[in-house]
Amino acid sequence: MEKKVIGIRGMHCASCAVMIEKSLNRLEGIKATVNYGAEKAYLDLDPEKADLSSVRQAVEKLGYGIIEESEKHHGEETFADREQKEREKQISGLWKKLMVGIILTFPVLLGSFPDIFIVPAFLTDPRILLLLSTPVQFYVGYEFYRGFWIATRNRTADMNTLIAIGTSAAYFYSLVVVMFPEVLKSSGLEAALYFDTAAVITTLIILGRYLEAVTKGKASQAIRKLIGLQPKTARVIRNGKEIEIPAEDLVVGDIFVVRPGEKIPTDGVVIEGYSSVDESMITGESMPVGKRKGDKVIGATINKSGLLKIRAAKVGKDTALAQIVKIVEEAQAAKAPIQRLADRVSSYFVPAVIVLAVLSFGYWYLLAGQSFIFAFTILIAVLIIACPCALGLATPTAILVGTGKGAENGILIKGADVLEKAHKITAVVFDKTGTLTKGKPEVTDIVSLSKVNKKDVLKTAAIAEHGSEHPVGKAIADKGKRVLKSIPSAQKYSAVEGKGMKALYKKKWILVGSRRLMKESGIAVEKFEKEIMKLENEGKTAVIAAYGKEVIGLIAVADTLKENSKEAVKELQRMGRKVVMITGDNERTAKAIGKRIGLDDIFSQVLPGEKAEKIKQLQQSGEIVAMVGDGINDAPALAQADVGIAIGSGTDIALETGGIVLVKNDLRDVVTSIDLSGYTIKKIKQNLFWAFIYNTVGIPVAAGLLYPSFGFLLNPIIAGAAMAFSSVSVVSNSLLMRRYRAKLNR
Repeated sequence: MEKKVIGIRGMHCASCAVMIEKSLNRLEGIKATVNYGAEKAYLDLDPEKADLSSVRQAVEKLGYGIIEESEKHHGEETFADREQKEREKQISGLWKKLMVGIILTFPVLLGSFPDIFIVPAFLTDPRILLLLSTPVQFYVGYEFYRGFWIATRNRTADMNTLIAIGTSAAYFYSLVVVMFPEVLKSSGLEAALYFDTAAVITTLIILGRYLEAVTKGKASQAIRKLIGLQPKTARVIRNGKEIEIPAEDLVVGDIFVVRPGEKIPTDGVVIEGYSSVDESMITGESMPVGKRKGDKVIGATINKSGLLKIRAAKVGKDTALAQIVKIVEEAQAAKAPIQRLADRVSSYFVPAVIVLAVLSFGYWYLLAGQSFIFAFTILIAVLIIACPCALGLATPTAILVGTGKGAENGILIKGADVLEKAHKITAVVFDKTGTLTKGKPEVTDIVSLSKVNKKDVLKTAAIAEHGSEHPVGKAIADKGKRVLKSIPSAQKYSAVEGKGMKALYKKKWILVGSRRLMKESGIAVEKFEKEIMKLENEGKTAVIAAYGKEVIGLIAVADTLKENSKEAVKELQRMGRKVVMITGDNERTAKAIGKRIGLDDIFSQVLPGEKAEKIKQLQQSGEIVAMVGDGINDAPALAQADVGIAIGSGTDIALETGGIVLVKNDLRDVVTSIDLSGYTIKKIKQNLFWAFIYNTVGIPVAAGLLYPSFGFLLNPIIAGAAMAFSSVSVVSNSLLMRRYRAKLNR
């Protein structure tokens, strides 16, 4: 089976994805998963039984378009480039329609209420209102009619069906009023215009679709940025000479050189040199790792200090970075499309209303012997009272206010699907470095082991580490600069690979570093082992400082906890959520951090690809999982999780893969996200209730139920008023959400 990815153009809701997926899975030799959010179809294709032409045919038959994946040749656009252009074209088209809608709807709204607004007399002319609202109905609202036609052709109903029927009922009734006023006069009914209703609803929903289109496709952008981490060129040694070639031309066995500050072009093994390598973009851990002969290095990581000569071990799709990209794609493909509640209801409600309207018309005209106009008026009244405008507003208005309220609290929520899931979360998984911790090493303890005071211990160590680029040394030097007025210069400096620093100061050597450095220099540290172990058991790096063959003290360097981490974890646990920490750190360090923060559930020594696997394990055990992270290494886990929550200070990749972004970098906002989700869903359900209550009561009355006994026939004007009131009640209920306050007061 071959794996293929195609882009799908023209999907408007989750039911579109379901319909396409069902159609593709009916084809022989094809197993498909369609992702509405990513606008892609992921295919397992048997080349002997099917090909992409049959896929294209099936998709286009449904009324959608495809963008095929293909190999990139020099000078050609990539699949991602074509996707991006198509997305920009879609957004541009929606923006134009939105502008036309706003420009034409505003005067229609003013002209429809001359008793409220002071407007020129000509603007109240029904023919002018017709002229202005017609482009809104058929140009701005074209995609609703197109979606309605596609749904009808495939014997289903969705939000397009609701919008098309609702706005058309209002528009065409108004059209009859303007073009054939004598028809209504002869029936003894008062004429009324609903151009404003049709235009406002159409424009508002186009606004929602524009905002949705802007946020869709983030996953593919994230993947493009992941791929973009790969360096463009590599300095390879061939025939004894160093030449520069495109990184994609590297082959296994090539020997290449990486200078300080450069990215490593592909996965390999060091054959010469020593350096510290920043692997944070892959491993997520802040501390650079020392690399010497025989050590493995990862492509796209950054060489910080020395010159390295490396033999290529993996290239192309086999590299660690390529595997992360693959994991992200697979996790996204595995996500089932969200079927919105309104779409599910509409699939039954809309056909039922249409049937009821036609039956009502038939009964009064054919069986009861009433006039055509009488029966037609009842048909219009049923459609107007059942107009699903409020239903169309129920979800987007609540989401609009809910996401706006989230933004006020520093929480960016990317879509309704995220809101639907977030309140159901049962387990929250936190990445450690950069999420629970600050991601930057800092001096946490200074311990004097001699007559020298702590300040002088720091001064001595800072002299040796002055100008150091190693993160631990830099943390010590930075601390010295902050505490001391000035740091004296040594007469001589010497870096000891992977062990520490030496500096000659006032005719004595300062040594700052590991046990190995002290042992090799003939300095005994055994009697201080208890103090060293105490710091290490707290998850800190213990640096030994010696002056003139005498140990004078210890300096502990650690990645400190973020403010509010402990409070956020405690509140999540109080809410009944399982809280888990996941990290690449060793078990001892991980447990020490977990103890400080109040966590017992810990996954330690976890590689990037394994993070997503750990999320899967939790999901398979029945948990609904949120992943909170900030680095590129978190992207697969963020994508795999039911809800990905990205820290605002993290990389663009994490921010785009996550469904929720915490702008203020405050973990208490994880609590607020879950709480706000539950509050918003509650409001959506209330809105749907109000949207239907008028229909439930009003439809039988509109159908003429009270006419035989009481002679009461529901005038379309009253039907329109009820419909408008239902819309107003829904919007008003959504606006009440502005009173929401964050769960943890700050």
